[in-house]
Amino acid sequence: MNIYPTIHGLSFGGLSVTPPLHVRRTACRIVTRCIAAVMVVSIFLGCREDIDTSSRYVFRDETITSYFEKHPQYGEYLDVLRRVTASRMSQSTLSQLLSARGNYTVFAPTNEAIHAYLSSLTEEGLIASPHWESFTDSSLLDSIRRVIAYNSIIDGGDLATPYFTYDFPTTTGGEIGTTTMNDHKLSVYWYKDDSIAINKECFINGRNRDIPVINGIIHQMEKVIAPQDITAAIYLQNIIRDKKEGFLVMARAIEACGLMDTLCKIRDEVYEELYKAGKIPAFLDCSSAGMGDFLAYTPEHRKYGFTIFSETDRFWREQGLDPAAPDLLPRLLQWLKDNHMYAEGDQFQTDEHYSSPQNLLYQWVTYHILPVRLAADRLVIHHSERGYNLNNPLRLGNPVYEYQVTMGKPRLLKIYESKKSGGIRLNRFPIADNGRTGTNDEVDCDEDKQGLLVNRDSPEAVLSDIINGCIYPIDEPLAYTDAVRDNIHRERLRFDAMSLWPEATNSDIRKKPLTHTNLNNEQFAYIPPRSVYPYFEDLYLNDQCIMRYTNGWGGVAPLYYGDEILCMGRYEIMFKVPPVPRRGTYELRYACLSQYTRGIAQIYFGSDPDRLPVAGIPFDFSSDISAPNIGAESDTDDQDYNIEKDKQLRNNGYLKGANGLMSLGAQPSSRDDKRCYRRIMVTQTMDPDKTYYLKLKTVLDSDRKEMFLDYLELCPKEVYDNPLHEEDIW
Repeated sequence: MNIYPTIHGLSFGGLSVTPPLHVRRTACRIVTRCIAAVMVVSIFLGCREDIDTSSRYVFRDETITSYFEKHPQYGEYLDVLRRVTASRMSQSTLSQLLSARGNYTVFAPTNEAIHAYLSSLTEEGLIASPHWESFTDSSLLDSIRRVIAYNSIIDGGDLATPYFTYDFPTTTGGEIGTTTMNDHKLSVYWYKDDSIAINKECFINGRNRDIPVINGIIHQMEKVIAPQDITAAIYLQNIIRDKKEGFLVMARAIEACGLMDTLCKIRDEVYEELYKAGKIPAFLDCSSAGMGDFLAYTPEHRKYGFTIFSETDRFWREQGLDPAAPDLLPRLLQWLKDNHMYAEGDQFQTDEHYSSPQNLLYQWVTYHILPVRLAADRLVIHHSERGYNLNNPLRLGNPVYEYQVTMGKPRLLKIYESKKSGGIRLNRFPIADNGRTGTNDEVDCDEDKQGLLVNRDSPEAVLSDIINGCIYPIDEPLAYTDAVRDNIHRERLRFDAMSLWPEATNSDIRKKPLTHTNLNNEQFAYIPPRSVYPYFEDLYLNDQCIMRYTNGWGGVAPLYYGDEILCMGRYEIMFKVPPVPRRGTYELRYACLSQYTRGIAQIYFGSDPDRLPVAGIPFDFSSDISAPNIGAESDTDDQDYNIEKDKQLRNNGYLKGANGLMSLGAQPSSRDDKRCYRRIMVTQTMDPDKTYYLKLKTVLDSDRKEMFLDYLELCPKEVYDNPLHEEDIW
């Protein structure tokens, strides 16, 4: 039985690779947003002198379609909507869809914009002249119409309260949270004159935007939104073919390393077919699982994604390398060797077998690539750090950072932003005011620890045309050198659990920006067990495990990034732990937010996933930090007393929660909340060349007690047992 109701008797879809949109309009995707239309328009338009007063009020008797019918500048677009069906399985047109109840955001191109688009097709040689009559291939004609239509419409769901896209991301290059009917996200660019463009070049008309009608909101577009939608591999191959400077050196190096096949992956087609056939459960009824009275959706897609940080050809010319030279690759390899773009303990070759993982060029290139697509506003996630407020996103709080695992040999890349960093930086290691009475803000940074600036605002940044990736220019060489390794080894490494699995970000599960926190079931995602499908490649879930992810966007729990994972049933869960930078002694810590609904799990840890040894006594997730066996006390004004109590707590195998994690930037902090703490699971020597696994298995004869997962820490002995500086409380 099909549990997904079809709205208005229609089913919806994008292009050929996109399943029907009614799959995205289920009961488990309740998106809500209250809108005061007059206020919206006044906010965006009130300070302009050349306002089109026709868009200052709600067109209470107009649907999107009827509005277009009364405004001739959209005649060409309306004709497209009348000719394009809502999906390949429906005879209903988009104009009919947009005349019915719903909450749509429409980026409507004018007649002039469509004519300009047809002219561009003429220049490409696809048609003889810029007129619809010039199409001799009906399939091409249908495809072009769908490109215009599906890339211009965002469906906010058929709901009693509307969800419209008018509050664009504040970061240039940031993406609108909900996908278009083509199942792609649109990136937003802000310019100095307050103009706004979609995908960098498609400008929204300043006088006719945020036009509210009864079933949506309209933005008049001066250019058709038609992204190239090519893979990272094709994009780089085109650079090589055309000898286009910008990222030519990196493109040639990636090709030589044999990585193009990897960079051409878009989505897991096996998962697609199983999902469409109903062999993947479409949602979890959380009430029947004892996890609340709501539904959790199962992801429709399992996508691949990539982020490439690349030195520019301008940099390489300054180093004396010609990006187009026939001998570029051996000269580049020699440059890497001469400039020590490696660590002393690394084993590598310097021959012409560039595609070998043992080759220096391969090791250097793969350190530039993440197996996760990070949009400009997702390089780091701002949410729960001290001093930050989602309602004022341009005002930063405490520094935010994330350690990502790169492609190739697993290595750590630190991505960082603070008030003083001047933007996003790679491998920055500043000095912080992180004493017990400090602010935890960055106060200084040594010249050799400044990190590499990610030029996400640069015209060279590629953020919208690549369907499965982003390319960010950097102006200095990036490498996993001894200095980088040593600096990371001097830090406490904190990993949000969902950062461990690239699929969570690539498939838009992790911390997807939402519009309403209480009624929106996009907050909750269900990840099926491995026997149904290995959705997260590096995660094992047994058949009895029920795993639910809570997005937590806008939530008030003192969690890292505000999100959490819960497992129920007679669960057994195992996953890889991120690599360490240097061989040494580390503490592996597990963050907990205790609650009476939690259960008890036995912990296992080691390097052989088939024979993991037990790690300590079982973990009781229901006990808060004031429990007798833990013994924490609230902080006092006497810091010496607090230090002594922290030492006693550590002797019992625990630390308080992190002082920098807040409930959306407000009091109390995680440290002040007795439910929050970190348990020291393991203390042992770890090797950067080994893979380690953590397993948790319930010890209770119950399927209604939760396992909780928020974040992990790997803390080197140089930090937690430093004779000169105590480990900070942040």
